[in-house]
Amino acid sequence: MPSISQKGHQMPESPIRKLAPYAEKAYEQGKKVYHLNIGQPDIKTPEIALNAISNHSLEIIAYTSSDGSEQYRKKIVNYYSKHDIHLNHDEIIVTTGGSEALLFAFGTIMDTDDEVIIPEPFYANFNGFSAASGVNIVPVISKFEDNFALPPIEEFEKLITSKTKAILICNPGNPTGYLYSKEEIKKLAEIVIKHDLFLIADEVYREFVYDGNEHYSILQESSLVNYAIVIDSASKRYSMCGARIGYLVSKNKEVIKTALKFAQTRLSPPTLAQIACEAALDTPKSYFDEIREVYQNRRNVLIEGLQKIKSVKVTKPKGAFYCIVELPLKNADHFAQWLLESFDIDGETVMVAPATGFYSTPNVGLNQIRIAYVLNEESLKKAINILEQALKIYKD
Repeated sequence: MPSISQKGHQMPESPIRKLAPYAEKAYEQGKKVYHLNIGQPDIKTPEIALNAISNHSLEIIAYTSSDGSEQYRKKIVNYYSKHDIHLNHDEIIVTTGGSEALLFAFGTIMDTDDEVIIPEPFYANFNGFSAASGVNIVPVISKFEDNFALPPIEEFEKLITSKTKAILICNPGNPTGYLYSKEEIKKLAEIVIKHDLFLIADEVYREFVYDGNEHYSILQESSLVNYAIVIDSASKRYSMCGARIGYLVSKNKEVIKTALKFAQTRLSPPTLAQIACEAALDTPKSYFDEIREVYQNRRNVLIEGLQKIKSVKVTKPKGAFYCIVELPLKNADHFAQWLLESFDIDGETVMVAPATGFYSTPNVGLNQIRIAYVLNEESLKKAINILEQALKIYKD
């Protein structure tokens, strides 16, 4: 039998989705599962986006340009200008989700065995993207007790080698919900300029920032004109995860020119999805004001509920809709599976994401889970109670 590639063997399973078969069995047993494992918002997609698909006048669903519809990219420019980010449409490549944007970025700036420094815990699929690209992640650990703030710059400098090509952050963070301050972005700017590195920022959750805080984009930092690459997406912003539309954004002309070659190999991003996402850009500010309040209230319900459970520790997110929770046990992977296989309260149980998959350092985060607070407040309260009762009887 022909053999599978080493790259294939090295591709990690998604910690967010790997427990799906156990959830399916729970469904077959008639259980209700509260999904705290995946960042799939229950917020309705803006009607203006859905109508754009229903009412399109296309007679042929044809290719668009490899970098995306010019009309769409010009409207994206207008969106960014409202966030004090000033671009030209030729500094944007529309991609098939933010995932493809990051793959294009890795392919554009890194060769096999090059290195990218990432504060961990980080978005789990960064592990998969690096494996697919033949790139090595070099983690710098942000600490639970510091609410996952940016590690000291000295810790980054210790890790920089001739193979280092970039620093990658997620802001606000998935899975931590941490929001990097303007001062922290400026510290990162100094180090990438000093060592001639790229700074890549996943800014997908830009709109979801709480407690009066403000998001500061790396594209607002003028010193980073040739160093900044932003990964963005319509998925969470407009509750359009299935549209699979993202963007790669950079003022570095060589980055855009090279990334476009990767874009050309897959021909073009999906045409109908671009139509929907272009229409979504006309969503009023009130939409974001409302859902920001919804998520902030959900966060408060979740954090307050978890803090009442004995020996459970939780950080307080400043953005996105995730948090890391530390549990009084040894193996969160086993606990997450046990919840689906062997525990329920009146036919209801909970699905969580073990945090080990959000680290690349072995044996870190073994007693942690990531929770996505994308359910309504009543469901969150029920899920918290299930976790509390489960922890009372669970044995490692």
